[in-house]
Amino acid sequence: MRISELLRLVIINLSQNKFKVFLTSVGIIVGSATIMLVLAIGTGGKLEVAEQFKNLNAGAIDISYESNAIEFGGRGGGGMSGGGARPNGGGMPAGGGMPSTNVFFGSWRGGGDRDKTNQEKIVLSTDDMEDIAVFVPDVSDVTISYTTTAEVEGGELESTGSYTIAGVKNNYMAMSNLSLITGAFLTNENDENKEKYCVLGYSMAKEIFGGVYAAYDDVVYIDARPYVVAGVLEEMGSVSSGISPDTTIFIPYETGVKYIAGQNISPTITVISADIDRVDTVIENIKTVLADSYANAEFTVSDAGTKMEAASKSNNTLQLLLIAMAVIVFIVGGIGIMNVLFVSVKERTNEIGILKALGCSKRDILMEFLFEACFMSFIGSVLGVLVAFGITPVVESFSVRVELSAQGALLSLAFGVITGTVFGFYPAYKASSLIPVVALNQE
Repeated sequence: MRISELLRLVIINLSQNKFKVFLTSVGIIVGSATIMLVLAIGTGGKLEVAEQFKNLNAGAIDISYESNAIEFGGRGGGGMSGGGARPNGGGMPAGGGMPSTNVFFGSWRGGGDRDKTNQEKIVLSTDDMEDIAVFVPDVSDVTISYTTTAEVEGGELESTGSYTIAGVKNNYMAMSNLSLITGAFLTNENDENKEKYCVLGYSMAKEIFGGVYAAYDDVVYIDARPYVVAGVLEEMGSVSSGISPDTTIFIPYETGVKYIAGQNISPTITVISADIDRVDTVIENIKTVLADSYANAEFTVSDAGTKMEAASKSNNTLQLLLIAMAVIVFIVGGIGIMNVLFVSVKERTNEIGILKALGCSKRDILMEFLFEACFMSFIGSVLGVLVAFGITPVVESFSVRVELSAQGALLSLAFGVITGTVFGFYPAYKASSLIPVVALNQE
């Protein structure tokens, strides 16, 4: 029998049992919609993770001290034996040379006795930043920053408001993967001379001046002092770690210390590891350097790679659970198709006998029932894709990012057809194996 004749028979049989076909396809509809949404949610989750951490370098390491408790062993006046005194009171080895990676800590840590009678609140400083830059190997860049709040007015603001102010160094923008939409970022000269310049986040520029370009080169008043807007950052969106750029006003680090925050700050030192595979080693070396300056102090050290990995693992776990659910639904749908086809074979035994008596081969009968199974699963898959599109807004209303794609739709259709074919094969084989005489005599 020709393929066209087989397809015509299949279409006739399915069109005469539309409701049964729909009910049979329910499992495939649900499975197809689930598969498509699983892929869409997985893709959305990956994009969400990427966007949440887009301001972080994979090798970034943050060091901070969060406790307000009084600590012993802050930077004191004790120097190293054989080492010259440094401006911050900590001693370093004479000559300024950096020993090898394996032994450099042991060569200067031993004499690190601190003045235990000197009690002070621990505040990380630019000296600590320089220590890390000089004495920790495999570091490509290092910076220090802090955030505080201050009263801001100017532009189109009708009244003074409290906004987030970030004191940063010149290299903060590059290390945080930020970019400017207009103007320039803060310079080393701005920082060294404690000049009153600022860079506005995208949302800040729109809120204060009504527009991004209107803000450039204008003046904003922070704690009643005028700051010239040197530039405006491009929009970044929400971020999961560090300073949120869009809603922040950036000023030179030393300017903020002098005019706004004083010493009442809790800075964060950010280090970029030159090799992301050596982040753990860099972290241990950082802790060793800080331990020499601050005995008995415990710092909070976290790396962006671990945060990204944790977020990705969480997203992958969710995706695996959804995939497992989709597979179960597909199996249930496939079993439904198998049961319906078995019933169909039983009901159409005489028809099968007549077809065989008219000369249809075993292959023709097998192909007819397989085509029926494939058609039912294909119809179910198409309806499932439409359902996925329909319920996407509902899923997104629960703050779940969904990224539908043509690839997901095609894969969903493929899974549906494969399910129908696999589960429809055995009933089709049973139908094709019927003996014509027995089939014709079947009540």
